[in-house]
Amino acid sequence: MNSQNEREFDIIVQGATGFTGALVAEYLLRQYGLGQTLRWAIAGRSEAKLKETRARLGAAAQNLEIIVADSFDKQALHALASRSKVVITTVGPYALYGSDLVAACVDAGTHYCDLAGEVQWIRKMIDQHHEAAKISGARIVHCCGYDSVPMDIGVWFLQKAAKEKTGQYCDSISMMVRATKGTASGGTLASMMNLIKESQDDPSVARILVHPYSLNPDGEREGPDRRDQHNVRFREDAKTWTAPFVMAGVNTKVVRRSHALAGYPYGKTFRYDESVATGKGFKGWLRGTIITVSIGAIVFFGKFQTSRSLMQRFVLTKPGDGPDRKMQKEGFFNLMQLGVLPDGSIVRGKISGDQDPGYGSTSKMLSECAVCLAKDELSAGGGVWTPAAVMAEPLIDRLRQNAGLEFELYD
Repeated sequence: MNSQNEREFDIIVQGATGFTGALVAEYLLRQYGLGQTLRWAIAGRSEAKLKETRARLGAAAQNLEIIVADSFDKQALHALASRSKVVITTVGPYALYGSDLVAACVDAGTHYCDLAGEVQWIRKMIDQHHEAAKISGARIVHCCGYDSVPMDIGVWFLQKAAKEKTGQYCDSISMMVRATKGTASGGTLASMMNLIKESQDDPSVARILVHPYSLNPDGEREGPDRRDQHNVRFREDAKTWTAPFVMAGVNTKVVRRSHALAGYPYGKTFRYDESVATGKGFKGWLRGTIITVSIGAIVFFGKFQTSRSLMQRFVLTKPGDGPDRKMQKEGFFNLMQLGVLPDGSIVRGKISGDQDPGYGSTSKMLSECAVCLAKDELSAGGGVWTPAAVMAEPLIDRLRQNAGLEFELYD
């Protein structure tokens, strides 16, 4: 196993021929150039498609190296991992295509980041690789896109700000999606369908999905939080109706794992929840009800093979597809945080992104996570981490400077 300093590349992008992977490659080229401050390459299973991707990137990418590696070719994946400090992968669903690459990175002592939002698979990766990664020095970081970077880093930001402002941490934080424009990632939807299928086939998967602390370390899976919101509720503290947030089942567990890995600085009674703010009055209630019913319908029909196949064929965005440039640039997200201090007073935070969350903003977040792992001095050693647990402070700086994200307090 060659050392990190001897690696040929800083970053290799696996899955660069897919929609999101191509966006990552475009961002790296635009932000960092080629062979300048960052040494990077693209990888995938088809040499011909990789060459097409490189050609679409233009003349500036004519010397961009391509690496052929299939998701199930263990030898090729190990060779790929051994050449780079960090591997990015956008090849999902990760439960189907991601396990061998994680194993290769752990074995090679290579840092890794992905867009996984599949709690059952992340739990499996923790169980299989956390101890080995500690030995090899590989930092394995899941959930490096819209789920769950803004939320995970956002909690770290609000707690840091609360401590500096009041001398105390918040006892609880609620995150509410105030506004968003963009389409759900086809890869995320495919992962969701696979997740529903797995939970139907294996009751243990279903238990992992509903347990609020299922990503916490062994022996640390107890706490005050219960299941994520699944109905319409009125929030008196925010003066708005709220509905379930489809990604809460991932984000809340990531935030709790971050807290546990940090040694519970906010106290073991810290609580965290997420929802969608839908507004006041009847219109707010109605919007919340529509969101709740829609999520319930997707989950219900996703349980049956026939209806699941029909949704994937005719309704849901397909992996590899995504919005055009105009839609990406016009997209955005706006998240609100309410932190409750021990004396009952409120600290409010705002998190925003300047492109659609599922593609434009996610590709920038994932890229900056990888650059952070490759370039910044991080105190954490190897292991299966969360974004906030391993790189909160340098990452928030990169997100603000390069990725169009804002984290701020407001009255």
